Amino acid sequence: MATKTMLHPRNQHVHGYDFVRLVAQTPELEAFTISNPRGQTTINFQDVSAVRMLNRALLKSHYNVDFWDIPSGYLCPPIPGRVDYIHYLADLLAESNNQEIPRGSGIKALDIGTGASLVYPLTGNSEYGWTFTGVDIDTGALKSARQICEFNKLKITLRQQAEPKNILRGVINPSDAFHVTMCNPPFHASMEQANKGTQRKWANLGKGHSKKLNFGGQSAELCYPGGEIKFLARMVEQSMEFADQCLWFTSLVSKKDNLQPLYRILEKARVADFQVVEMAQGQKTSRFIAWTYFRKKQRALFVNGAKT
Repeated sequence: MATKTMLHPRNQHVHGYDFVRLVAQTPELEAFTISNPRGQTTINFQDVSAVRMLNRALLKSHYNVDFWDIPSGYLCPPIPGRVDYIHYLADLLAESNNQEIPRGSGIKALDIGTGASLVYPLTGNSEYGWTFTGVDIDTGALKSARQICEFNKLKITLRQQAEPKNILRGVINPSDAFHVTMCNPPFHASMEQANKGTQRKWANLGKGHSKKLNFGGQSAELCYPGGEIKFLARMVEQSMEFADQCLWFTSLVSKKDNLQPLYRILEKARVADFQVVEMAQGQKTSRFIAWTYFRKKQRALFVNGAKT
């Protein structure tokens, strides 16, 4: 697997941020801009307010989102890395569509843990016109997501997961058919572990000991009993119940060490195929795992059948 250092070629942010364009369309961003040692315009990425304003500007300038905001304390995701996931999912679907990226509302995507930011449905709908269903366990996150949808007149279906232990069960209806599911899972086993991780990040940045999570996050966004592996094991287990209702199940995997046990879990589930897709943003490498219960010939029928 080749090591990537750049964002996906179709990612609008592959060449960095055009602050002249961003400030022109969102003048409030200017108050948060600073100059780096090389004299280039940037922001302080450790400042949650600055990141939130940058996100607002990016979503307006690049993804036609006129209004975007999230309540204090919720996860504030970096847009370029998040939208990379969308682009690589488009490539994954293209494999079953004669290498042509399927576009339009006929393509259905399920976002597990959509969050207050609604970042995947917003960017995925703008880039490819896909129809999204967003799921979350947190009422506050769903309230924020609904406000974003209503203000921007977006038709994104939102569903609440009522059972904390469930992931797919309870939110996929018998009549649903999805081309792809996506998920940015909670990767800590507890809030204590999440806070320790944040302390390490701040120490690495030379910021000393701050108790503040640098990008926020509610407990449901950050933690799951047993951590990421337990979450993904349950997701695979529940995916078996919906094997014929979804072409590809996918999820980000934060730690490379978690892949090996996941391979064993997928083999036990007797999936037809699975793959790991690596993504990169500068020095950081992330990845997602994708699995399907459909054989190769059946996949093209699913894509084309669900489109018509």
